[in-house]
Amino acid sequence: MNTINNQNPPKSWLVESILATIFCCLPFGIAGIVNAAKVESKFAQGDLEGAERASANAKKWTLISAALGVLVVLLAFIGTMLGFVGSQY
Repeated sequence: MNTINNQNPPKSWLVESILATIFCCLPFGIAGIVNAAKVESKFAQGDLEGAERASANAKKWTLISAALGVLVVLLAFIGTMLGFVGSQY
C-alpha cells in the first residue's frame, strides 16, 4: 500500500460501488464508482484532502444505491404480498 508521509490512502469504496451498481441502482452506483476511482489518483498526487472528499462521496453514493436497491426489493415484496392477499378475497 502506498503511503505519503506515513499516511494510508482513504478507503476507496470501489468494490462496494461496483456491487451496488450491479445489484442495486445503476445511476447512483456509477456515481460511486467514479468517485471511488478518484481516491487513489488524488492520493497519489498528494491531495489527501481531495482523496478524503472523493472517498466520502463514493461512500455516500454507494450507500444511496444500496438503500434504493433494498427499498425497491422491499416495495416489490410488499406489492406482491398485497396482490396475493387481495386476490384471496
